[in-house]
Amino acid sequence: MPDLDQAVSELLAAHDPSTTAPADFLGARFDAGLAWVHFLQGRGGLGAPRGEQERVDERLAAAGAPEPDRGRNSIGLGMAAPTLIAFGTEEQQQRYLRPLFTSEEIWCQLFSEPGAGSDLAAVATRAVPDGDGWVVDGQKVWTSGAHNASRAILVARTDTSVPKHAGLTYFVVDMSDPGVEVRPLRQVTGEAEFNEVFLTGVRVPDSDRIGAVGEGWKVATTTLNNERVAIGAGSEREAGQIGLVTQTWREQPEVRTPGAHEQLMRLWVECEVTRYAGERLRQQLEVGQPGPESSAMKLAFAQQAQEITGFALELQPEAGLGYDDWTMVRSAAADFLGRGPGFRYLRAKGNSIEGGTSEIMRNVVAERVLGLPPEHRPDKGIPFKDVPR
Repeated sequence: MPDLDQAVSELLAAHDPSTTAPADFLGARFDAGLAWVHFLQGRGGLGAPRGEQERVDERLAAAGAPEPDRGRNSIGLGMAAPTLIAFGTEEQQQRYLRPLFTSEEIWCQLFSEPGAGSDLAAVATRAVPDGDGWVVDGQKVWTSGAHNASRAILVARTDTSVPKHAGLTYFVVDMSDPGVEVRPLRQVTGEAEFNEVFLTGVRVPDSDRIGAVGEGWKVATTTLNNERVAIGAGSEREAGQIGLVTQTWREQPEVRTPGAHEQLMRLWVECEVTRYAGERLRQQLEVGQPGPESSAMKLAFAQQAQEITGFALELQPEAGLGYDDWTMVRSAAADFLGRGPGFRYLRAKGNSIEGGTSEIMRNVVAERVLGLPPEHRPDKGIPFKDVPR
């Protein structure tokens, strides 16, 4: 196993975090193989066990080193990078991983469509072969961070003569293409972190196809499983929403009642169960890609976030549901946990929709984790072009 302690010491000695620009430090960290230690050498890693990443992160944080921009580039870091490692060519990994890690290139995810959100395999956006590339036309929706993105991962239909799951292909899209139009969507919170994205004659070179033609569903499943781990993840006790509620409980004794105490204890225990289940899932990641169990994690997270934010508002009813920021386009430094109870309550409503609805998560858990009989699907085995829409 590589000597990670020595690698960290050498990085810090050569690039003092207090005097090195954040992007330069992160680039040097990537080159040193300390971005994702379990990735291969030359791709930001050293081929070390995945579990060693936490130790490296702790040493770098203690030295005051800058962190990757996990707020603005959550899609790139949490979903595009592991997908590129699993299915990308060596050239694609060499081209995209370093600027992704330094956040010099922000990524978004062009998956959901107006007619294919809960059923992602029903996407109708077309990619048609043209010379040494593809031409893409269609519309995507609920695209987080598209207004900041320079790259996107895309699922598009390349064959309508086969059943829906078999006719998809996965691409990387340059968001600066003149055929890409991004329109913000205002949410109930008053801000716009999501967007509609219109794709008109967008050209994608075949060298930016990830995986084989027609195997886009297989690639997308890897992205989605990583997304659900990222959404449901939380490694520290009382992290996230439950931490804010317990802080209010401890600091404001006037909010305490016997009924609220019982409710808080139930929520706290459920969060702990989810946290330990998440830790087991992360350990499974050390030996492979996340499996369908990540759907149970995402489902539990959504339910708990909505219950806890509702409980927080009950403890502080004077906070109300008023907006504290009417910024149309979501700020790059937006922080869910840094906002008031009203904002958090409203924003949590989206947790059971984004990243796959809770209904879809229940289907995945029932069929792929518990092995229960699948629900009836009238479009199963039918060519996509013949499915009534």
